[in-house]
Amino acid sequence: MGTLPVEGRDEEKQTNEIKTAIPLLEAIDIQGKTISADALLTQREFAQYLVENRNAHYHFTVKGNQKKLLEETAFYFDNLEREPDHSTLDSPEHGRIETRNIWVTTALNDYLNFPHVGQAFMVERITTHKKSGKQSQDIAYGITSKTPDLASAAQVLRDNREHWSIENSCHYIIDWNYDEDRSRIRIGHGPENMTRLRRFAVGLIKSKGVRSVAQKMRELTMNTRMVFDYLKMTRNTCRSSAV
Repeated sequence: MGTLPVEGRDEEKQTNEIKTAIPLLEAIDIQGKTISADALLTQREFAQYLVENRNAHYHFTVKGNQKKLLEETAFYFDNLEREPDHSTLDSPEHGRIETRNIWVTTALNDYLNFPHVGQAFMVERITTHKKSGKQSQDIAYGITSKTPDLASAAQVLRDNREHWSIENSCHYIIDWNYDEDRSRIRIGHGPENMTRLRRFAVGLIKSKGVRSVAQKMRELTMNTRMVFDYLKMTRNTCRSSAV
């Protein structure tokens, strides 16, 4: 098993992330799809791969690992005086109400030193706790290769929310089905590597549109041949496998 260092320089981490992500995506048809990623994969090489090599779109979070990109994006939106381009208000859940506002722009497309920028955006999330009345605010910046004719402000916000909903649901599924918190793999880079493999497995199963990830995992665990057929890795695999 290869290792993915968690210590060392940021450049080393970013390089290893890309070297891991690209081979995984090679096995999946992503043409015309939007690939969302957290800040560590907000890299020029990865953006070029998605758009130029795979005819896909990206939706990236911008944080401190791309310092100049973050500063330029934040400077634009922090000095912007206009109402949000789109807003959503969630129904009360778990004792809190969440409002999300998004601002988008094409003004930075040719200015940012990043390939294939179609829009830059800022998302503001305001959480109101019903019991105490207290509010908290989170600000996130990002870029997408989708131009306004491909994605309105509402769609960019949906892409952003879907990314984090997938992140959150994936954490729950991994913990429930793999009992990850009780894993005895604790030495070196083993825990991180296993988490990545589990996340990929869950993502692959979910991409097939199954109703229950847990049930499908149990079925595949009991039948090795079914795993190969499910992944379409053999010549005898049917063109369309049932989910």
